[in-house]
Amino acid sequence: MGSTFVEKALAAKAGLERVEPGQIVEVEADVALSHDNTAAIVDAFHRIGVERVARADAHVVVLDHACPAPTTRHADNHKAIRTFVAEQGIKHFFDVGRGICLQVLAEEGFALPGELVLGSDSHTMTAGAFGALAVGIGRSEMASVMATGLIWLRVPESLKVVVGGRLSQGVTAKDLVLEVLGDLKADGALYMSVEWHGEAG
Repeated sequence: MGSTFVEKALAAKAGLERVEPGQIVEVEADVALSHDNTAAIVDAFHRIGVERVARADAHVVVLDHACPAPTTRHADNHKAIRTFVAEQGIKHFFDVGRGICLQVLAEEGFALPGELVLGSDSHTMTAGAFGALAVGIGRSEMASVMATGLIWLRVPESLKVVVGGRLSQGVTAKDLVLEVLGDLKADGALYMSVEWHGEAG
């Protein structure tokens, strides 16, 4: 049987001919996305004891969640993030008002086919719409990516969803996805890659 998209992408990133579900691979991300939570990530980065970000060119930081800053704590976090990105030479910094992180990722060309996008945002995987392998990670994981440039990932099982027929008038792709999500339930595809197939229109 052939490899899935996720298996092909992770094998390429790991420099391997082939990977199997369940296998652990160490890979370097093409893009590492964070937003206002970068302040907490920076705290974890400093606790690791590293002084410089391993690959400043891979990091994209977008201030978009608490904008304008609703509290002095948020304002202080924004100030700390601005200082950190300047000190570290992170050029892909999008300050308040530049857009929503995943919109910026798409519009600025950071989510490209076959690339590995790591993001400390729970909606990171929406970048998969552009052919990227997009994976959501936690703050401590992102701090480690900042420190080392690397992350280990378990190759996920894949779930193939085949959709046929025609959508009724007024029914959209979102309706279709919500129906499938309802069938799967909250834990129906944990740590899985969902691949869509078929000719529904």
